[in-house]
Amino acid sequence: MIYPIVAIGDPVLRKKCRAIDVTYPKLEVLIQDMFETMYAASGVGLAAPQVGLDIRVFVVDAAPFAEDEDLTDHEQQLLFNLKKVFINAQVIDESGAFWDFNEGCLSIPNIREDVSRQDRVTIKYQDINFQEHIETYDGIAARVIQHEYDHIEGVLFTDKLSSLKKRLLRKRIQLITSGKVKTDYLMRFPQ
Repeated sequence: MIYPIVAIGDPVLRKKCRAIDVTYPKLEVLIQDMFETMYAASGVGLAAPQVGLDIRVFVVDAAPFAEDEDLTDHEQQLLFNLKKVFINAQVIDESGAFWDFNEGCLSIPNIREDVSRQDRVTIKYQDINFQEHIETYDGIAARVIQHEYDHIEGVLFTDKLSSLKKRLLRKRIQLITSGKVKTDYLMRFPQ
């Protein structure tokens, strides 16, 4: 099932999400649906708040980034194999140099801006079987995970922009919030 993507302005995108446990109903179906929704919208990550749920779940599939010719074979292989589910994630550490990368978000369509993030993240999370993992990612893989992690913390990439950039984007964001935007995927706009 493909869900509509929740647009900026919806309060669920600003909530710090709650942890879940093995009793969460139909979790496997939800995760399948989140992947299906993400692929239908041509995304590389999708967090539960983006489908209207305030739970600490996000999915990523960074394979589209693996096609970048500037990456090493090792980096391409890592990205090609980065298809994961993160449940109850907690960032343990962010380190390394800050670097800018042009980010976008399915909840904020047609807006892309350079966002500065550190190039390494260590994250603790549970998989679909609620087995705990602690893993470290760097480069674009870290970027994708940091972006989706921000969603379950109630943070959007636009929050990381300068106040000038935010002012310049205000009118475009208001148009998105009011549903005056064209996308190739289904969206749900705030009331």
